[in-house]
Amino acid sequence: MNIAVIGLGHVGLAYALLFASKYKVVAYDIDSVKINNLKKGILPSKNEELMKFFCENNLNITFFDTFSEIKNNIDYYIIALPTDYDEKIGSFNTYEIEQTVSKILRVKPNGKIVLKSTVPIGFSNKLKRLFDTKNIIFVPEFLREGCSIYDNLYPSRIVVGDETVEGRKIAELFLSISTHSTANIKNVMLVSPTEAEAIKLFSNTFLALRVAFFNELDSFAERRSLNAEVVIKGVCLDPRIGNFYNNPSFGFGGYCLPKDTKQLKKEFIEINAPVIEAIDISNTNRKQFIVKQILERKPKIVGIYKLGMKYNSDNYKESAILSIINELLIVGIKILVYEPNLNVSIDNVIFEKNFELFTKQSDLIVANRWDRGLEAYKDKVYTRGIWIRD
Repeated sequence: MNIAVIGLGHVGLAYALLFASKYKVVAYDIDSVKINNLKKGILPSKNEELMKFFCENNLNITFFDTFSEIKNNIDYYIIALPTDYDEKIGSFNTYEIEQTVSKILRVKPNGKIVLKSTVPIGFSNKLKRLFDTKNIIFVPEFLREGCSIYDNLYPSRIVVGDETVEGRKIAELFLSISTHSTANIKNVMLVSPTEAEAIKLFSNTFLALRVAFFNELDSFAERRSLNAEVVIKGVCLDPRIGNFYNNPSFGFGGYCLPKDTKQLKKEFIEINAPVIEAIDISNTNRKQFIVKQILERKPKIVGIYKLGMKYNSDNYKESAILSIINELLIVGIKILVYEPNLNVSIDNVIFEKNFELFTKQSDLIVANRWDRGLEAYKDKVYTRGIWIRD
């Protein structure tokens, strides 16, 4: 079987590598630097799980940065392009997806296209009408940041936005890269395209809601001088709530939760949705609360320990710490950043690669996630992370 994966971000690259362990894969991305590095065996992420799979498996994969290299002998085209929320149009920007579908159908008019990109509710049917084809199927991904290989090997569920025989075939295709067999898997759902799109957006929005809830609990605990860990443990012993995804942070961020929450809020046309609308407000309030707590400690130089939006992540897209840095800069606080995993720059911010110098120069070390490396400096660390996870 021949599979093309288009878009090699953290989602697309994981699928490209997993399918290449079973089938022949051509993997395309517009970023020529990324493609040249992949050809040399250099991954764009330092994620250990991804690197281990890449190095330890015999992968039948070819990387391209030119779309014309993708031939018409492909059985399935998997699109994993980003769909950022565009404030100007009040929705996901799906332009690149539409252009990519157009290119595929010019090469192979009956090409079977699997959408992995998160899209607005109703988008798959819109595409089918636009291109007069039935061969566009939305299959949402449910991959955790940093666990994209594991979550494909042990999927929580496989949802396919097609209730026909073709939908079953696509479900079996994704089951083939998991550790489950088609005979015993019970978490496959064949649903309508719009139901699949809704499942994805409501899933991520609920995760954002859960993060916001425990952050508000933590804000309350800090202001009332309560032990947040004790309160959270007591709450989460209830099996209906569960002891997971409950580690306080400075706010949710990353590739998915901020944009998906905004998109779902816009989907509620003529329907009151006060809970959905409050999630983004809560996240903003949490970051403002953290800034206030930092300023109350009266530091002149604040050291930011890593930019990642969660533990063991090199993804800093919409990381809450970026908003906190901006607010601190506005009031004249000098910012020093220790970030060993990323080669980035931020206006008016000093980056220090030497950890000892970083800790020495910082009046207060601010860490979105607690790390054992901070143990010796805990008296000057401000964090709300309780456990070394999430």
